[in-house]
Amino acid sequence: MKHEIVEKNVGLMALLMVLAVSIGGLTQIVPLFFQDVVNEPVAGMQPYTALQLEGRDVYIKEGCVGCHSQMIRPFRAETERYGHYSVAGESVWDHPFLWGSKRTGPDLARVGSRYSDEWHRAHLYNPRNVVPESKMPAYPWLVENTLDGKDTAAKLKAMRLLGVPYSDEDIAGAAAAVKGKTEMDALVAYLQVLGTALKNKR
Repeated sequence: MKHEIVEKNVGLMALLMVLAVSIGGLTQIVPLFFQDVVNEPVAGMQPYTALQLEGRDVYIKEGCVGCHSQMIRPFRAETERYGHYSVAGESVWDHPFLWGSKRTGPDLARVGSRYSDEWHRAHLYNPRNVVPESKMPAYPWLVENTLDGKDTAAKLKAMRLLGVPYSDEDIAGAAAAVKGKTEMDALVAYLQVLGTALKNKR
């Protein structure tokens, strides 16, 4: 086929472009569905508890993913600072995933158990009380906002539809598990679980 024919026929050019992009996309994406390493959770990983899942929603709602990534790249500088590089099996139950695309603050993929609950509470309430040079905004309202738990069971059901192994007991007890808890409690619980499935690997 002469190149002129393609250049002069917009419809044909669009069709060939769609075909080329489709073939390229399929060759990159389809093989991943057949590799167990990207579909299976890492050994010992547990689904988020109801409180941790609510904390994840607070993390999304407050825009934390805009400044913090949750993906350690396999570079020496990153693994020395943050720990073992991120693996696909850590994110199989994250819907949506929160890898992030930039870092204004540090990566949080391995922040779980690195600091105490009290440190996280103080840092979230006013970051400059803990890190004077911090650019992170304060989130004092998290202490005042109480979770009602009305939608928690529905969230667990939705996650189960997406493949997260929640039991009927998990779903039935979801509302009670978050009753009386604040958004601060939930966010701290979420942060404390990040990266703990691989915490001892370096």
